[in-house]
Amino acid sequence: MPDTPPLPDSAPAIIPRHGAWSVLTPEGEIVSMTAADIRRELPQWPAIMVIHAPATARRLDLPPPPRPCPWLDLLELFAFAMPAQGTPPTARGLGMTLGIDERRLDRPEADLLPDLAFEMLRRISRSRGTPEGGIKAALAWRMRQAGWAWGPSVCAALGLDDAGRLPPGMIQPNEALKVWTRLPRWEDTAPRPAPAAQPVTGEEARAHLRAILGEGAEHRPAQEAFSHVAAQAFAPRTAQGDPHMVLAEAGTGTGKTLGYVAPASIWSRRNGGAVWISTYTRHLQRQIESELARLFPDPVQRRSHVVVRKGRENYLCLLNMEESVNIALSRGQAADGSLIGLALIALWAAHTHDGDLYGGDLPGWFADLFGRGLLTGIADRRGECIHGACPHYQQCLVEHSIRRARTADLVIANHALVMSQAAWHALDGSDTSNEDHTPTRYIMDEGHHIAQAADSAFALELSGLEAAELRRWLLGAEGARSRARGLRRRLEDLLVHIPRIELPLDTALMAARALPAPGWSARLAAHDPAHGPQPDTPGATDEPVLSNPTELLLHELRQQVLARTQGSPEGGQRRSDSECDLHPMPESLHLAAQGLERALRRLAEPLRTLVARLEEALDTEAEWLDTPMRERIAAAIRSIRRRALARVDGWCPMLGSMRADDTPPDGATPQYIDYIRLDRREGQNPGERDVGLYRHWLDPTIPFASVLAAPAHGVLITSATLRDETGEDDTHDNAERAWDAAEARSGAIHLPSPAIRASFPSPFDYAEQSRAYIINDVAHDDPAALAGAYRTLFMASGGGALGLFTAISRLREVYRRIVTPLEAADLPLFAQHVDPMDNATLVDILRSERNACLLGTDAMRDGVDVPGNALRLVAFERVPWPRPDILHRERRIHLSGGAPGRYDDMIARLRLRQAFGRLIRSRQDRGVFVLLDRRTPSRLLSAFPEGVMVRRLGLSAAAREITGFLHAQDTIAGVRTH
Repeated sequence: MPDTPPLPDSAPAIIPRHGAWSVLTPEGEIVSMTAADIRRELPQWPAIMVIHAPATARRLDLPPPPRPCPWLDLLELFAFAMPAQGTPPTARGLGMTLGIDERRLDRPEADLLPDLAFEMLRRISRSRGTPEGGIKAALAWRMRQAGWAWGPSVCAALGLDDAGRLPPGMIQPNEALKVWTRLPRWEDTAPRPAPAAQPVTGEEARAHLRAILGEGAEHRPAQEAFSHVAAQAFAPRTAQGDPHMVLAEAGTGTGKTLGYVAPASIWSRRNGGAVWISTYTRHLQRQIESELARLFPDPVQRRSHVVVRKGRENYLCLLNMEESVNIALSRGQAADGSLIGLALIALWAAHTHDGDLYGGDLPGWFADLFGRGLLTGIADRRGECIHGACPHYQQCLVEHSIRRARTADLVIANHALVMSQAAWHALDGSDTSNEDHTPTRYIMDEGHHIAQAADSAFALELSGLEAAELRRWLLGAEGARSRARGLRRRLEDLLVHIPRIELPLDTALMAARALPAPGWSARLAAHDPAHGPQPDTPGATDEPVLSNPTELLLHELRQQVLARTQGSPEGGQRRSDSECDLHPMPESLHLAAQGLERALRRLAEPLRTLVARLEEALDTEAEWLDTPMRERIAAAIRSIRRRALARVDGWCPMLGSMRADDTPPDGATPQYIDYIRLDRREGQNPGERDVGLYRHWLDPTIPFASVLAAPAHGVLITSATLRDETGEDDTHDNAERAWDAAEARSGAIHLPSPAIRASFPSPFDYAEQSRAYIINDVAHDDPAALAGAYRTLFMASGGGALGLFTAISRLREVYRRIVTPLEAADLPLFAQHVDPMDNATLVDILRSERNACLLGTDAMRDGVDVPGNALRLVAFERVPWPRPDILHRERRIHLSGGAPGRYDDMIARLRLRQAFGRLIRSRQDRGVFVLLDRRTPSRLLSAFPEGVMVRRLGLSAAAREITGFLHAQDTIAGVRTH
């Protein structure tokens, strides 16, 4: 076994820097070169060694490299050497992951890259002679044939000769790609009995918390008090529909995660039931999962007790994987980047914790390297799962996750999933048709997002894309190359055994032609006077015909929104989407709605008959139905209900309520908000925009309370920002009003018994650890001034900065203006919506790079945890007022208690509190919060923690104070930031 596996001869390497890049030349010299010089030399060099080829190409002002990538991308080698592990995609981040001496990582030069490659090749070579090494060798051989730049080096490290011959007895390369043949099979177990109802006392929770933390841990009285209160959510309820609701506000640094895990784990172990922990962001899901290593240090034990659950679309589908592999192999031996990506996915699938492609243990940069289309093609697609009919059903990673969740103690999920599961349980009426048994105890972390999550979960959307997707699910791809099989192909094995389902199936498929046919978007655009042919234009008589009732309705909706918004200040000229009220509506729209309602009812009737006959077969033909067939029938029933009937049953009442003369009277409080929206979706051509009718609950916490909270026994809702601090005199009335508003936003006011309220302040000394400024001399409407302010602030802090924006367009403009001067100051700048990386990867970079700066939008405002010196400045571009759309307009009228201005202020204050919360994450942190909006009203400043004095200063004065404040921290910590 060679100690130093070979690299490609004379491979140059580059590390991006502003102006002078660090370059290892083919002759082995370390030199500095400009991007222009590198572009000129590239054609003469052999394959260069880089980290993150697409990002490197962009910084060189080159088009994205082709696939397979001709460069030696160390991230590709990392994905092969260390599957199902992550690393920040930078030289420093990769070096830290591989254990390189940190002294070489402070300002790495390009000669570090070959050393990183050698280290990964050494790790690969250690697997020679093992079963895993055999799989890797076969995959590496096939990847080399497909044009993988690392192929020769990796094959040499694994002992394969240069002649391309395979050792006798080695698994065949094409077989190695078929990871589904090697994955473990799940096995069903007996249904878990209903949990017992033994309570957890506060003192038990405190004691267990101390045990989890271990000897020598920091004593946090607020954390223990929080755990004591959280235990009350696990008491047995005394009346149906009346759960124990606990609202517990816990300031940053309280330690609420382990605070609620302590009573939850006691209750689960004692009663034999699962506690579902729900979050809003992927960041917090990952954080909670990592925290649970304290409770279950052994990874094998933790896997049996803790499960992370997400929607099906997040997971690898083995049937889609098989199809993608077969397509790639059918192309022969030619260079094929997709086959290289699929081989790395095959390696990952054999090591993954749960098969989650997005936010799991597949690195977030993987899609950047191989194209997001690769992951989209192998992910589970909405509505396409054929469950028991799938040949890989018992290896299915989603089914593994579902079954583990049924026996787990703690299930970490997201608000959207838990709400949809509760809603489906309410519709199905029994546990037997549910993928997951309905929990009796919930912990809703990031509870300030409950109303927002419920608004999405319980809204109705009758749009062109949604209706066309339903048609595709029912009828299949209709000539397009796709695995969209259609309902007949999904049920073809059942048709053989249950022939009486054929008539309602055929009737339903005929009725499905009332939904938008392929090409609907182009036909609608052709009927738009702004884009279609004019009456006197040659060929105008060839205008495509709108072919069915759905397209006729979409046309009427489109005409109404264009008529009411185009050219208006709030219309479609500024944004890619436009919206308008449904009422008043023209008679033509009312007639179109009636026609579609009739057509949808003709679709629903045979679908109900189909479901009834399938259910009848389960009851009357039990003598010949084996377990797989019963599961097939149950899955078919569930799919038809969820994918088709639930939609149609929601659309029909919405259409039936559309009356031309049914304008709501002034002052009436509606149950729903109905409106029309026209927007351009990603991938559509100009002029081809989706249009739809949308229905939202005025108060989305009503369905949340009825379908999730009321059936539960206990619900703990926690966040650092449950209440809105108004800054008014600290009277009992004001405190009561803040709690009442928190109950309204969480849905607690819709339950019979009042919620248990508790608040625990942050343990941090914000007056000592932080500073806050409002810059009063930057013009908010001047992009150059805004960019100059960000540049000045980021340089004053020496990096370690997060810039937050309320608009993507302003973020991109600021990035364009400041990236060059910041990088000239050795402060690398990254940005959402600019860099080809997902949010999690960008946050990983910010954590690992001491002086990095990151620009982001609201996804970076909530749930991001970057402790320590890596984040020492948060700058917000302007007050985060709510977007003035139709939904907000109606809610501020009807839900503000007659004070719409106060309602707006509350939303802005809570968003500012969340943004400030990114800054101080431990007792050692020091940081500065800056608001670049001189119009900020003083009444919003109570958003900041007690002790933080917000000062209004000019930019230059604030920059001097920031440098002085953070430099003092550098002296204390012994760390230079610039």
